[in-house]
Amino acid sequence: MPSTLYRDAALADARSPRLRVGVSLLTEDGLIRWIRPAGDEGDLPPGCEVVDAGGTTIVPGLVDGHSHLTLPGGSHWIARGADPAETLVAVAESNGELQHRSGVRWARDVGAPRREHDGVERALSIGVRDQWRGRRDRPYVRAAGTWITVAGALPDGLSVEARDADELLAAAAGQLDDGADFVKLYLDGPDPETAPWTAAEVRRVVEAVHARGAKVTAHSSRLSGARVCAEAGTDSIEHGFELDADVTRLMAERGVALVTTLTVMKSWLTFSTTTTLPRFAGPDSRTRILDRLELARHSVRLARAAGVAIVGGTDFGGGSARANQLPWEVESLAEAGLEPWEALAAVTWRGGELLGEPEAGVIREGGPADFSLVHGDPLSDPTALWRVWRVA
Repeated sequence: MPSTLYRDAALADARSPRLRVGVSLLTEDGLIRWIRPAGDEGDLPPGCEVVDAGGTTIVPGLVDGHSHLTLPGGSHWIARGADPAETLVAVAESNGELQHRSGVRWARDVGAPRREHDGVERALSIGVRDQWRGRRDRPYVRAAGTWITVAGALPDGLSVEARDADELLAAAAGQLDDGADFVKLYLDGPDPETAPWTAAEVRRVVEAVHARGAKVTAHSSRLSGARVCAEAGTDSIEHGFELDADVTRLMAERGVALVTTLTVMKSWLTFSTTTTLPRFAGPDSRTRILDRLELARHSVRLARAAGVAIVGGTDFGGGSARANQLPWEVESLAEAGLEPWEALAAVTWRGGELLGEPEAGVIREGGPADFSLVHGDPLSDPTALWRVWRVA
């Protein structure tokens, strides 16, 4: 693989609010060989490509902490889960290209339909992960398999349903047997005030999955489910739109991360003028969505104050966003009260920590050359992340 010098850029490592300016970075054989001041480059390898990176910022490869590769998103996202397997796999290819071009190098897939494809019945995301392994033009994938729900929580055929605690445990083991990297539970139930499983039942799953060296996460948009997750010690909570001080304190004590998806409500707000769907364009819809967004922002602020690790995601596919819209989450986290560098950390190395991947979202000498160059300073202006000029 040829060597490339990126000359005289700025560097944002998402560890502090300050850019490192006047930086040159040499890549070779897919690795970062060195990072030096622009005036101290020394001799370059023969045939090295020199890229004038002046005025751009080198940003670590982004980590979308909550994605659904096989689904397209948009205002009809729920209906798309019923599409044929071949269609969904093709959608994943398009999503992978969008992610790559937008600087996303890691995709944490937290739910895909279970279908037969290439002679195997399992969550489609697991097969996509395997097909993309080793490809530089696609993100690295960690896949949870299929959502595990109580009956009726999601449309028929979209999830693996469990009727009791024993079936819940068996379903979790089944996902790992299928090759999933971690397990995803669904903690929203028919009754908003009561989670579908108790903390003891979820803790039983956590202990069994941890014994196999994997992690457990759980969808929870309501306080009831979040409380169960915190008490059970799941590794993370997805969405967390409704949290309180007691839950966030317990999350911090037990190392439960929050994976935010504020982009969901931001995209819904745009649908109020681009669709005629009553859910988004009805007379009271905008107010209802804004209220829910503010509650979610408040939950983020509580989590930050408590010291909870915050990871950012789009929820594209399984929600209404699209695969190249992770900068929207960074903007949203900054609006919720995180400093811009903290918001960037949420979609870089914080995501890597949750994945257990120490190289994900990190720029270092000797590490993988997974980064992009953007115009602007994302440590003061998160919108700079939309202006991707080049992907390494």
